[in-house]
Amino acid sequence: MPQRFGVFGGTFDPPHLGHVAVARAARDTLGLDRVLLVVANDPWKKSPERAVTPAADRLAMVEALVTGESGLVASDMEIRRGGPSYTVATLRELRASHGDAVLYLIIGRDLVDDFPTWHESVEIGRLATIVVVNRPGFVTDPQRDWKMLVVPPIDISSTQLRERLRSGADVQEFIPSSVQATIRERGLYRTTGTDSTSLHGTTTNRT
Repeated sequence: MPQRFGVFGGTFDPPHLGHVAVARAARDTLGLDRVLLVVANDPWKKSPERAVTPAADRLAMVEALVTGESGLVASDMEIRRGGPSYTVATLRELRASHGDAVLYLIIGRDLVDDFPTWHESVEIGRLATIVVVNRPGFVTDPQRDWKMLVVPPIDISSTQLRERLRSGADVQEFIPSSVQATIRERGLYRTTGTDSTSLHGTTTNRT
């Protein structure tokens, strides 16, 4: 029987419990053998607009995020390939190495309108079944034979978490302790020199 892979790409800057919830839901709902959390090397739609945490650091955080999670795998495919990260190239690489695998590309509903601007978006649809994560605030209907994946919402974004981390605010509700430890160890999000307990919300210091 062909293996069934979920491909869940992202910047993961930082990864959080919302990402885990999506990956788990995809694994369980679609009966996937593996969900690859593919860390973008150069997220070309984002990198011109803001500084992006180095890929090696983002990969380390995702590895910490999926520790102990059955079937969830941190993938460095796009980092090893280098250059701008194009989803179509990732799917082609998976097809070349696992020719009979069934591929599911997992995207947020907020990306549906923008999907036609993705590099070789038509080819992406040929290589994988598109799975749209239902998110609050977006009403665009899925297209063609795209699947819907309903995930209980976690009301946080990576942008908000970066702001919290930089200010020393509490993030323990949204970021697992394993990822917080990686952030501290690597001095990410300007936490170097702050109270080491600030990521756990046990300090009153705010910068």
